Parts: sequence; C-alpha cells; structure tokens
Amino acid sequence: MHHSLPQVLRRVLVCLALIVPATSFAQAGRIDLPSFDGLEKSAINSVNISLDLSLLKLVAQQMHDPDDEAVKGILNGLEGIYVRSFEFARDHAYSQADLDRVRTQIEAAGWSKLVSVHSSAQDQNVEVRVLRVGNRVGGLVVFVTNPRGFTVVNLVGSVDLAQLSQLQGKFGVPNLHLGQKPSGP
Repeated sequence: MHHSLPQVLRRVLVCLALIVPATSFAQAGRIDLPSFDGLEKSAINSVNISLDLSLLKLVAQQMHDPDDEAVKGILNGLEGIYVRSFEFARDHAYSQADLDRVRTQIEAAGWSKLVSVHSSAQDQNVEVRVLRVGNRVGGLVVFVTNPRGFTVVNLVGSVDLAQLSQLQGKFGVPNLHLGQKPSGP
C-alpha cells in the first residue's frame, strides 16, 4: 500500500500528538535548578534534593505509617521534587543574581504568581508560582528568601493545591504554614 508523504506526515503528527502531551505535561512543570556549587561551599547548611518519578515511587513504597497516606496520594500525582536550600552564617552571602537565573526562566515560561508574602518581622519573602497546563496545575515553584539564605522548591506534575500543605516539612519542602489558621485576634 502506497502512502503519500503528506498522509505519512499526518499520521506521524497524530501519533506525536497522542504521545507528547503525556511526556511534556510532566516536563513542562520542571525548571532547570542550578546546583549552586559555589554557594554550597560557603553555606553552613545546604540541601540538594532531586527525586525523579522512579525515586518518588520508591519513597512511596517505603511509607507504611497510616499518617503518611495523604502524602502518598500527593506523590502519586508528582513526577519530581527538586529542592535547593542554603543557610549562611552572615547576611547577604548570596547574590540576587543566583536566584535571578531561576526567576528568568520561570517568567519566560509563563508561570503565574499564586502567592507573594513579605514578613518584616521575620525578614522573609515567600513566593509561590504555578504553571498551568490546560486546566490543571503542571508544576509549582516556591521561593523562600531571607538575608541569611534561600530555598527553592520545584514540584513537577499534577499538583493538588488543596493537599499541598501535606508536603510541608517533608522532602525538603519548607513549612509555609499553609492550611493553618492565623494566630492572634
């Protein structure tokens, strides 16, 4: 059976259209987090976590505590968790340019700012950005900065924002007090 080039090309494009969304959905939410090698040497504490899909499945299999069921449910929708966190002994030991490399690629890719919080009392800034893929969240990035350090978290894959608070304090994700009622009057 003889197919013309346009028919073959059309079939190839249809096959790609069926395959690519499944793979690009997960990778669309992934940012290129640098290792920040130079900063690691001067930090008093540093965290570098890179959990891809296969490692996340392995971690989920090792979770047997009933309290971890909610976390396991969240992990099932994720394709990766990537964290870079640094704490320094003195203020301003890192430059804003270090973080601008990450922010530039997020702004170019169309991530939407979901939350931006500045706390003068804690001298801290928190920014949460999401990447929408169709009508779903395909990735999430959290920036936490203060004069003595910063944390960047990238969750890749289907992120249920209502369940996000379950990941706080686990896998290097900072506790942002999500889902907690504010204290005070």
